[in-house]
Amino acid sequence: MKNLLYALLLISGIACSQIQIIHFNASWNAANDVSWFDDLTDAKLKRVDIAADAAAGSEWKITVVPTILIIVDGEEEERYQADISFSMKATKEEVQEAIDEILMDQF
Repeated sequence: MKNLLYALLLISGIACSQIQIIHFNASWNAANDVSWFDDLTDAKLKRVDIAADAAAGSEWKITVVPTILIIVDGEEEERYQADISFSMKATKEEVQEAIDEILMDQF
């Protein structure tokens, strides 16, 4: 029974891996906020306003907003950036598929 409990804890730890999705934008670009961001699943979601937190923008080398990063164990795995109109062209399905692939690769 004890071994089963350890196995379940290990599996749940893998399934709840350190996947973080960060949505970078700026208050002056609020009209182009990614509306579907909060609908992403299976990861910790975080929003950063680079106008208020320039250090975070610098740390992740954000050059255009909005930008969405998929971070796995502290390392950038995927990056989705806005086009010249400052609007995101990546879709929710595209980003969610990347998250799902990362999760599957961890098994």
